[in-house]
Amino acid sequence: MSRKYFGTDGVRGKVGEFPITPEFALRLGYAAGKVFSAMNSRHSSGERPAVVIGKDTRISGYMLESALQAGLTAAGVDVYLVGPLPTPGIAYLVRALRLHAGVVISASHNPFEDNGIKFFGPGGWKLPDETELAIEALLDEEVCVVASEQLGKAKRLGDAQGRYIEFCKSSFPNDLDLKDLKLVVDCAHGATYQVAPSVFHELGADVVAIGNQPNGTNINDGYGATDTKALVQAVLEHGADIGIALDGDGDRLIMVDSAGHAYDGDQLMYLMAISRARRGLLKGGVVGTLMTNMAIEVALTEKNIPFSRAKVGDRYVLEQLLEKDWQLGGESSGHLLCLDKHSTGDGIVSALQVLEALISSGRSLSEYAAEVALFPQKMINVKITKGFDFKQSPEILNAIEQTELALGQAGRVLLRPSGTEPVIRVMVEAKDESMVNKYVHQLAEIVAAAAS
Repeated sequence: MSRKYFGTDGVRGKVGEFPITPEFALRLGYAAGKVFSAMNSRHSSGERPAVVIGKDTRISGYMLESALQAGLTAAGVDVYLVGPLPTPGIAYLVRALRLHAGVVISASHNPFEDNGIKFFGPGGWKLPDETELAIEALLDEEVCVVASEQLGKAKRLGDAQGRYIEFCKSSFPNDLDLKDLKLVVDCAHGATYQVAPSVFHELGADVVAIGNQPNGTNINDGYGATDTKALVQAVLEHGADIGIALDGDGDRLIMVDSAGHAYDGDQLMYLMAISRARRGLLKGGVVGTLMTNMAIEVALTEKNIPFSRAKVGDRYVLEQLLEKDWQLGGESSGHLLCLDKHSTGDGIVSALQVLEALISSGRSLSEYAAEVALFPQKMINVKITKGFDFKQSPEILNAIEQTELALGQAGRVLLRPSGTEPVIRVMVEAKDESMVNKYVHQLAEIVAAAAS
C-alpha cells in the first residue's frame, strides 16, 4: 500500500494549507493515539500509553502542539510536553522514559512558513511502514472521544533538556575532553539553541554560539547546516579551531575547519569510518545513498571497507543498516547515523564522533578530507507533467545507457523523480568536470523533450 499523507520523514507542508492545519493535526493525533492504544493493550498491563511531544522554534509549533495534544488525549493517551528540543532528543526520551511513542513538530531545514509532524515508536526508532499505514487508515474516521475517565492527561517534563545534554555527553569518551578547542556552534535559530552550546561547553570547549536567538520566524534563515556563510565568517573572526553547523531540528551536521572550508556529510562519514576502522571499531561497512559522492565509495573500497547505497532519505539508510547489522551511514546533506550511539541521526552526537576521531588521531579535518578528491557532480531539475514515468521512455533509457558507456568506471548517472514536486532530478557525476557539464545538459534536454 502507498502512503497518502506520510512522506519519507512524516507529514510536511506549508502552514495553513492541508495537511498542516490544526484540524488535521488533531485528527492525526487522535488516529495515532488509537493506534498506540491498540499496541499498548497487546503489549502491557493495560495502563494508558504515554507519548512525548517536542518541537523546533517555528511560531506555528504552538498551534500544532495544542492540536496534537487534544487529539492524543481524546484517544486516551497521556502526553508529556517538552517544548523546543532537537528531533534526536525526542527519540532519546522515548527510549529513556520507556514511552510508547514520540512526536516531533518540525520541518527540519525548511523555512519557517513550513512545518511537519513525525513520529518515533518504542525504543526511539522511526515508525515502520505498517504503523504509519494503520494511522492513515484511521484519519478519515470520525473522532470519537473516549469515556471521560479514560481521557489522557498532559504535563510538562521539566528536565528534558538536562537529560538530553547528559545523553549527548555520554556519547563522548570519558578519557577525552575538548579543553584545547575553540568551537563556533551554529544552532540555525532552531531546536538546538539551548542544548548544543551547553554540550560542548560542559565537555571543556571554549564555545562561541551563533544562530541561537530564535524569534519564531528566523529558523534556518542565513544560519545552520544549509547556509554556512555565517559560520565561516564567525570561525575566521574568532580564530576558532572548528565550526559546527546544525539544522533547524538538530539532525544534520556540516563542519568547518579553521581556514573556513566546509565539509559535508559524505566527507564526515568517510572520516568517521576511517577512524573507526583504524581503531578496530567499525562494525561491517558503511551505508550511503544514491547521492553519495562516488569518490567516497571508491576510497572506502580501496581500504577494504564495504559500502552500500540506499535510496535518498535517512529512513532508507537506517533500514539498510539494520538489515546488514552495520552501524555507520549517512547522507551528503549531513544526516549521519551512528547506531552504536543513537537510534536516529543526531547532529550533536555526530559532531562529537568527528571530534573524537580528530583528537584520537591528532589529524585535522583538512588532512582527512585530502585523502578523497570529491568527483564533480551536477544536478538539473527538469519539469515534467504529473504522472510521467521516464522509465517508460525508450529515448531516455537509451540516452542513459549511452552516457554510462561514455563515462565508464569514471562516473555515473542518476535520474530520480522528486517526491515533493513535478520534476525529475538529472544528475551526472564524473572525475572530469567538462564531461559532467556536457552530459548532464544533454540528458536534461532529452528528458525535457520526452516529457513535454
